[in-house]
Amino acid sequence: MNKPAAAGRPVADAACRNGELAPRSPSLTVGIGAGRGVSSEEVLGLVMRVLDAGGLSVCCVAELATVDAKAGEPALLAVADRLELPLRTYPAHVLCEIEVPTPSDAVRAAVATPSVAEAAALAASGEGGRLLVRKTASAHPDSRAARATAAVAARSLPLDGPAEVGTGCPVGRAGHDGRHHGQLDSKENQ
Repeated sequence: MNKPAAAGRPVADAACRNGELAPRSPSLTVGIGAGRGVSSEEVLGLVMRVLDAGGLSVCCVAELATVDAKAGEPALLAVADRLELPLRTYPAHVLCEIEVPTPSDAVRAAVATPSVAEAAALAASGEGGRLLVRKTASAHPDSRAARATAAVAARSLPLDGPAEVGTGCPVGRAGHDGRHHGQLDSKENQ
């Protein structure tokens, strides 16, 4: 039986309809770095693009994450609201401690950490979290420089844990597809 998409979450509901996904606890975090004044459309488009690049569904996302300095950025708040996801923030000094594949001196100068998107995604994923999609820059509609970045990380399943089948979220044992996701116990907002 198809159920209509909820008004507040059309993107996610569309991806979850028609038996494509079984209900489960989301296990992905999308880390987002954003320039001041970026549009919510640019950020939402980027989030959907990075998930698509990883073959991942928005239904598997537990939260969005960023640096404390961006906690009040209107576009990030709007996207979190649109997707009905919490926006978790981290102090720059916490993000500085996380090793990432694509650090940036420009980001370090702007917000006192060499990474926001990748580091925030990994921080929210906890110990054993894995980066599934590296930092990706947004594509601004009028060809100006990108004003946002996003990356996706997931918690790891224990290597001897059961593989989840039929959830629509790529999970499994080591060597299956290289993606390991764990269950989130709750969705905390900050």
